[in-house]
Amino acid sequence: MNSNPIPTADAVSKLIQELNKLPGIGPKSAQRLAYHLLRAPEEQSKLLADAVLSVKQKTRLCSVCFNITEADPCLICRSQQRDQTKICIVEQPQDILALEHTRIYNGLYHVLHGAISPTEGIGTEDIRIKELMERLKDGSVTEVILATNPTLEGEQTAMYLNKLISPLGIKVTRLARGLPFGTELEYADDVTLTRAIEGRQEF
Repeated sequence: MNSNPIPTADAVSKLIQELNKLPGIGPKSAQRLAYHLLRAPEEQSKLLADAVLSVKQKTRLCSVCFNITEADPCLICRSQQRDQTKICIVEQPQDILALEHTRIYNGLYHVLHGAISPTEGIGTEDIRIKELMERLKDGSVTEVILATNPTLEGEQTAMYLNKLISPLGIKVTRLARGLPFGTELEYADDVTLTRAIEGRQEF
């Protein structure tokens, strides 16, 4: 049996390698995507390349909630139609997309950009906790909703935040247990997320 790899052009090989670095893209998927792009019209490839460059060049983190945005503060933080007394804490920006899709929550957000995980060397100083506590100082927020993922790291982070926030006299709630343990928020369906928001309980 021939164990030598199938020869490919350097440019194609490089593209496969780069696509393989993306989350959820294995070697076979990377190969399929590369050959799809190779066969696609040049204009389609240019549009994809421009979109990738644009997202890197034009986006930044909101200085208030740390969501990804093109304008600072972001549209959610600037909106006068949002409930300014509630802040929903999530681990990653994509979690906001999932929650917004339900159309059930109308407050503000705060993105931690991670969760406490001693095994991975992520401590309390490595995520946006200090910035969150600064936002809570003025007393305008009456409820903080902990929407960290129902994983060991998410639970650890939620418990730590509860200990910090509760002494401020702010109501701390956690999404209801409609979310299966070990599931990431961004992959939960709308019905499950809606029930989790509506059925949130005091921590």
